[in-house]
Amino acid sequence: MRIAYYPGCTLKTTAKNFETSAIAIAQQLGVEFVELPRWTCCGTVFSLTSDDLIHHVAPIRNLIRVQEMVKRKQVDDEKRILTLCSMCFNTLKRSNLRVKENIEDLKKINNLMYLEEDYCAEIEVIHLLQLLKEIGFDKIKAKVKNPLNNLKVAPYYGCMILRPLEVGIDDPEDPTIQRDLLEALGAEVIDNPYKKVCCGSYQTVNNKEKVAELAFDILTHAQREGAEAITTCCPLCSFNLDFRQKEVLKKHPDFKQIPVFYITQLIAVAFGLDNKTLGFDQNYVDPKLLLKNKGLIK
Repeated sequence: MRIAYYPGCTLKTTAKNFETSAIAIAQQLGVEFVELPRWTCCGTVFSLTSDDLIHHVAPIRNLIRVQEMVKRKQVDDEKRILTLCSMCFNTLKRSNLRVKENIEDLKKINNLMYLEEDYCAEIEVIHLLQLLKEIGFDKIKAKVKNPLNNLKVAPYYGCMILRPLEVGIDDPEDPTIQRDLLEALGAEVIDNPYKKVCCGSYQTVNNKEKVAELAFDILTHAQREGAEAITTCCPLCSFNLDFRQKEVLKKHPDFKQIPVFYITQLIAVAFGLDNKTLGFDQNYVDPKLLLKNKGLIK
Protein backbone atom coordinates (compact mmCIF):
# COMPACT_ATOMS: atom_id res chain seq x y z
CA MET A 1 0.00 0.00 0.00
CA ARG A 2 1.27 3.44 -0.95
CA ILE A 3 0.22 6.23 1.41
CA ALA A 4 0.95 9.96 1.24
CA TYR A 5 3.56 10.94 3.80
CA TYR A 6 4.23 14.32 5.33
CA PRO A 7 7.67 14.38 7.02
CA GLY A 8 7.94 17.91 8.40
CA CYS A 9 11.17 19.77 9.06
CA THR A 10 12.68 17.96 12.04
CA LEU A 11 12.43 14.52 10.43
CA LYS A 12 14.97 15.69 7.87
CA THR A 13 17.46 16.96 10.45
CA THR A 14 17.72 16.14 14.16
CA ALA A 15 15.06 13.41 14.00
CA LYS A 16 16.28 11.69 10.86
CA ASN A 17 16.59 8.44 12.85
CA PHE A 18 12.85 8.63 13.46
CA GLU A 19 12.12 8.85 9.74
CA THR A 20 14.66 6.22 8.70
CA SER A 21 13.40 3.65 11.20
CA ALA A 22 9.74 4.41 10.43
CA ILE A 23 10.17 3.98 6.67
CA ALA A 24 12.05 0.72 7.23
CA ILE A 25 9.47 -0.86 9.54
CA ALA A 26 6.65 0.26 7.24
CA GLN A 27 8.32 -1.54 4.34
CA GLN A 28 8.45 -4.69 6.45
CA LEU A 29 4.68 -4.36 6.89
CA GLY A 30 3.96 -3.79 3.20
CA VAL A 31 3.48 -0.01 3.36
CA GLU A 32 5.33 2.51 1.21
CA PHE A 33 5.51 6.13 2.35
CA VAL A 34 5.19 8.45 -0.65
CA GLU A 35 6.58 11.82 0.39
CA LEU A 36 4.59 14.91 -0.52
CA PRO A 37 6.21 16.95 -3.28
CA ARG A 38 6.88 20.60 -2.44
CA TRP A 39 5.82 20.25 1.17
CA THR A 40 6.46 23.13 3.53
CA CYS A 41 6.56 23.57 7.30
CA CYS A 42 3.25 22.57 8.90
CA GLY A 43 3.09 25.88 10.75
CA THR A 44 4.52 24.22 13.87
CA VAL A 45 1.85 25.29 16.36
CA PHE A 46 -1.92 25.37 15.86
CA SER A 47 -3.25 28.91 16.19
CA LEU A 48 -5.64 29.35 19.12
CA THR A 49 -6.88 32.73 17.87
CA SER A 50 -10.29 32.33 16.23
CA ASP A 51 -9.85 35.21 13.74
CA ASP A 52 -6.29 34.36 12.69
CA LEU A 53 -6.80 32.40 9.49
CA ILE A 54 -3.35 33.15 8.10
CA HIS A 55 -1.81 30.60 10.46
CA HIS A 56 -3.85 27.88 8.77
CA VAL A 57 -2.53 28.55 5.28
CA ALA A 58 0.59 26.40 5.68
CA PRO A 59 -1.25 23.29 6.95
CA ILE A 60 -3.96 23.53 4.29
CA ARG A 61 -1.43 24.08 1.49
CA ASN A 62 0.21 20.80 2.47
CA LEU A 63 -3.15 19.05 2.35
CA ILE A 64 -3.65 20.43 -1.18
CA ARG A 65 -0.45 18.60 -2.10
CA VAL A 66 -2.17 15.36 -1.07
CA GLN A 67 -5.05 16.10 -3.44
CA GLU A 68 -2.54 16.61 -6.23
CA MET A 69 -0.93 13.24 -5.48
CA VAL A 70 -4.32 11.55 -5.59
CA LYS A 71 -5.08 13.04 -8.99
CA ARG A 72 -1.75 11.74 -10.29
CA LYS A 73 -2.51 8.32 -8.80
CA GLN A 74 0.73 8.38 -6.82
CA VAL A 75 -0.93 6.79 -3.78
CA ASP A 76 -3.30 3.90 -3.14
CA ASP A 77 -4.85 5.35 0.02
CA GLU A 78 -6.66 8.30 -1.55
CA LYS A 79 -8.10 10.01 1.48
CA ARG A 80 -5.31 10.13 4.06
CA ILE A 81 -2.02 11.75 4.86
CA LEU A 82 0.35 10.07 7.29
CA THR A 83 2.51 11.94 9.81
CA LEU A 84 5.18 10.81 12.25
CA CYS A 85 5.82 13.95 14.27
CA SER A 86 3.22 14.55 16.99
CA MET A 87 3.42 18.33 16.56
CA CYS A 88 2.88 18.12 12.80
CA PHE A 89 0.01 15.71 13.34
CA ASN A 90 -1.70 18.04 15.82
CA THR A 91 -1.23 21.14 13.67
CA LEU A 92 -2.34 19.58 10.40
CA LYS A 93 -5.31 17.77 11.90
CA ARG A 94 -6.64 20.74 13.85
CA SER A 95 -6.43 23.08 10.86
CA ASN A 96 -8.08 20.40 8.75
CA LEU A 97 -10.93 20.04 11.23
CA ARG A 98 -11.40 23.80 11.35
CA VAL A 99 -11.97 24.19 7.62
CA LYS A 100 -14.12 21.06 7.48
CA GLU A 101 -16.38 22.49 10.17
CA ASN A 102 -16.40 26.08 8.89
CA ILE A 103 -17.11 26.49 5.20
CA GLU A 104 -16.51 30.25 5.32
CA ASP A 105 -12.98 29.74 6.63
CA LEU A 106 -12.36 27.23 3.86
CA LYS A 107 -13.58 29.68 1.21
CA LYS A 108 -11.35 32.46 2.58
CA ILE A 109 -8.26 30.25 2.59
CA ASN A 110 -8.97 28.99 -0.92
CA ASN A 111 -9.46 32.57 -2.12
CA LEU A 112 -6.21 33.64 -0.48
CA MET A 113 -4.32 30.82 -2.20
CA TYR A 114 -5.85 31.57 -5.60
CA LEU A 115 -2.81 30.21 -7.44
CA GLU A 116 -3.40 26.78 -5.85
CA GLU A 117 -6.23 24.39 -6.58
CA ASP A 118 -9.08 24.64 -4.07
CA TYR A 119 -8.87 22.42 -1.04
CA CYS A 120 -11.93 20.17 -0.93
CA ALA A 121 -11.54 19.25 2.77
CA GLU A 122 -11.80 15.53 2.08
CA ILE A 123 -8.38 14.45 3.36
CA GLU A 124 -7.91 12.78 6.75
CA VAL A 125 -4.73 13.30 8.80
CA ILE A 126 -3.51 10.20 10.63
CA HIS A 127 -0.55 9.39 12.85
CA LEU A 128 1.80 6.44 12.39
CA LEU A 129 0.55 4.82 15.59
CA GLN A 130 -2.97 4.78 14.16
CA LEU A 131 -1.73 3.08 11.01
CA LEU A 132 0.15 0.45 13.02
CA LYS A 133 -2.95 -0.26 15.09
CA GLU A 134 -4.97 -0.55 11.88
CA ILE A 135 -2.45 -3.00 10.40
CA GLY A 136 -2.84 -5.01 13.59
CA PHE A 137 -0.53 -5.72 16.48
CA ASP A 138 -0.86 -9.45 15.77
CA LYS A 139 0.58 -8.90 12.29
CA ILE A 140 3.36 -6.79 13.79
CA LYS A 141 4.07 -9.52 16.34
CA ALA A 142 4.38 -12.04 13.51
CA LYS A 143 7.19 -9.93 12.02
CA VAL A 144 9.24 -9.96 15.23
CA LYS A 145 12.54 -11.81 14.85
CA ASN A 146 14.23 -10.37 17.90
CA PRO A 147 11.73 -10.15 20.79
CA LEU A 148 12.39 -7.38 23.31
CA ASN A 149 12.35 -9.86 26.15
CA ASN A 150 13.20 -8.48 29.60
CA LEU A 151 13.44 -4.91 28.30
CA LYS A 152 11.45 -2.68 30.64
CA VAL A 153 10.03 0.24 28.70
CA ALA A 154 7.85 3.17 29.80
CA PRO A 155 5.81 4.72 26.97
CA TYR A 156 5.64 8.50 26.95
CA TYR A 157 2.90 10.31 25.02
CA GLY A 158 3.11 13.99 25.85
CA CYS A 159 0.34 16.30 24.68
CA MET A 160 0.01 16.52 20.93
CA ILE A 161 -1.34 13.07 20.04
CA LEU A 162 -3.76 13.01 22.97
CA ARG A 163 -5.26 16.49 23.21
CA PRO A 164 -7.67 18.03 22.44
CA LEU A 165 -10.14 15.16 22.56
CA GLU A 166 -11.38 15.59 18.99
CA VAL A 167 -7.80 15.29 17.70
CA GLY A 168 -6.32 12.67 20.03
CA ILE A 169 -5.64 9.13 18.87
CA ASP A 170 -6.17 7.51 22.28
CA ASP A 171 -7.75 8.01 25.70
CA PRO A 172 -6.20 11.29 26.93
CA GLU A 173 -6.31 10.12 30.54
CA ASP A 174 -5.11 6.55 30.07
CA PRO A 175 -3.56 5.97 26.64
CA THR A 176 -2.64 2.38 25.81
CA ILE A 177 -1.65 2.27 22.13
CA GLN A 178 2.11 2.28 22.79
CA ARG A 179 1.67 -0.27 25.56
CA ASP A 180 -0.16 -2.67 23.24
CA LEU A 181 2.46 -2.18 20.53
CA LEU A 182 5.41 -2.73 22.87
CA GLU A 183 3.82 -5.85 24.31
CA ALA A 184 3.48 -7.20 20.76
CA LEU A 185 7.24 -6.69 20.44
CA GLY A 186 7.84 -8.69 23.62
CA ALA A 187 8.82 -5.81 25.92
CA GLU A 188 7.79 -5.51 29.55
CA VAL A 189 5.76 -2.30 29.65
CA ILE A 190 6.08 -0.03 32.67
CA ASP A 191 3.23 2.35 33.40
CA ASN A 192 4.45 5.84 34.23
CA PRO A 193 1.92 8.23 35.80
CA TYR A 194 3.80 11.06 34.07
CA LYS A 195 3.33 9.55 30.59
CA LYS A 196 0.95 12.35 29.54
CA VAL A 197 2.58 15.29 31.35
CA CYS A 198 3.90 18.01 29.04
CA CYS A 199 7.67 17.87 28.45
CA GLY A 200 7.90 21.67 28.41
CA SER A 201 7.58 22.01 24.64
CA TYR A 202 9.14 25.22 23.26
CA GLN A 203 10.02 26.47 26.73
CA THR A 204 13.22 24.60 25.96
CA VAL A 205 14.33 27.63 23.90
CA ASN A 206 14.17 30.29 26.61
CA ASN A 207 13.80 28.33 29.85
CA LYS A 208 15.77 25.12 29.53
CA GLU A 209 16.17 24.90 33.32
CA LYS A 210 12.40 24.59 33.67
CA VAL A 211 12.32 21.95 30.95
CA ALA A 212 15.13 20.09 32.73
CA GLU A 213 12.97 19.95 35.88
CA LEU A 214 10.02 18.61 33.91
CA ALA A 215 12.28 16.03 32.26
CA PHE A 216 13.64 15.06 35.68
CA ASP A 217 10.11 14.45 36.99
CA ILE A 218 9.01 12.45 33.95
CA LEU A 219 12.15 10.32 33.75
CA THR A 220 12.61 9.65 37.47
CA HIS A 221 8.98 8.63 37.92
CA ALA A 222 9.44 6.11 35.11
CA GLN A 223 12.65 4.84 36.71
CA ARG A 224 10.99 4.47 40.10
CA GLU A 225 8.44 2.18 38.47
CA GLY A 226 11.28 0.08 37.07
CA ALA A 227 11.71 1.46 33.55
CA GLU A 228 15.04 1.02 31.78
CA ALA A 229 14.06 3.07 28.72
CA ILE A 230 11.46 5.54 27.46
CA THR A 231 9.65 5.61 24.11
CA THR A 232 8.14 8.59 22.33
CA CYS A 233 6.97 9.63 18.87
CA CYS A 234 7.58 13.37 19.11
CA PRO A 235 10.92 14.96 18.11
CA LEU A 236 10.45 17.83 20.55
CA CYS A 237 9.60 15.46 23.41
CA SER A 238 12.60 13.37 22.44
CA PHE A 239 14.86 16.43 22.55
CA ASN A 240 13.53 17.55 25.94
CA LEU A 241 13.69 14.10 27.53
CA ASP A 242 16.91 12.91 25.89
CA PHE A 243 19.19 15.87 25.11
CA ARG A 244 18.13 17.89 28.14
CA GLN A 245 19.42 15.11 30.43
CA LYS A 246 22.73 16.97 30.46
CA GLU A 247 20.94 19.89 32.17
CA VAL A 248 19.20 17.45 34.49
CA LEU A 249 22.59 16.12 35.58
CA LYS A 250 23.83 19.64 36.36
CA LYS A 251 20.91 20.22 38.72
CA HIS A 252 20.67 16.65 40.03
CA PRO A 253 24.16 15.07 40.08
CA ASP A 254 22.77 11.76 41.37
CA PHE A 255 20.41 11.40 38.41
CA LYS A 256 20.97 8.23 36.40
CA GLN A 257 20.61 8.76 32.66
CA ILE A 258 18.05 6.67 30.80
CA PRO A 259 17.82 6.03 27.04
CA VAL A 260 14.96 7.61 25.12
CA PHE A 261 13.90 5.79 21.95
CA TYR A 262 11.59 6.66 19.13
CA ILE A 263 9.02 3.87 19.19
CA THR A 264 10.03 3.04 15.60
CA GLN A 265 13.61 2.38 16.68
CA LEU A 266 12.49 -0.36 19.06
CA ILE A 267 10.21 -1.84 16.41
CA ALA A 268 13.23 -1.91 14.09
CA VAL A 269 15.27 -3.69 16.79
CA ALA A 270 12.50 -6.25 17.22
CA PHE A 271 12.29 -6.74 13.44
CA GLY A 272 16.04 -7.44 13.38
CA LEU A 273 16.89 -4.54 11.07
CA ASP A 274 20.44 -3.30 10.52
CA ASN A 275 22.29 -0.79 12.70
CA LYS A 276 22.16 1.96 10.07
CA THR A 277 18.38 1.79 10.16
CA LEU A 278 18.33 2.08 13.96
CA GLY A 279 20.11 5.44 13.89
CA PHE A 280 21.36 5.32 17.47
CA ASP A 281 24.14 7.78 16.64
CA GLN A 282 21.52 10.54 16.90
CA ASN A 283 20.38 9.54 20.39
CA TYR A 284 21.97 11.72 23.08
CA VAL A 285 21.94 9.02 25.76
CA ASP A 286 23.55 6.05 24.02
CA PRO A 287 21.10 3.12 24.15
CA LYS A 288 23.48 0.53 22.72
CA LEU A 289 24.91 -0.65 26.05
CA LEU A 290 21.44 -1.38 27.41
CA LEU A 291 20.44 -3.28 24.28
CA LYS A 292 23.71 -5.22 24.22
CA ASN A 293 23.25 -6.22 27.85
CA LYS A 294 19.79 -7.50 26.94
CA GLY A 295 21.19 -9.45 24.01
CA LEU A 296 19.15 -7.41 21.53
CA ILE A 297 21.99 -6.04 19.42
CA LYS A 298 25.62 -7.03 18.91
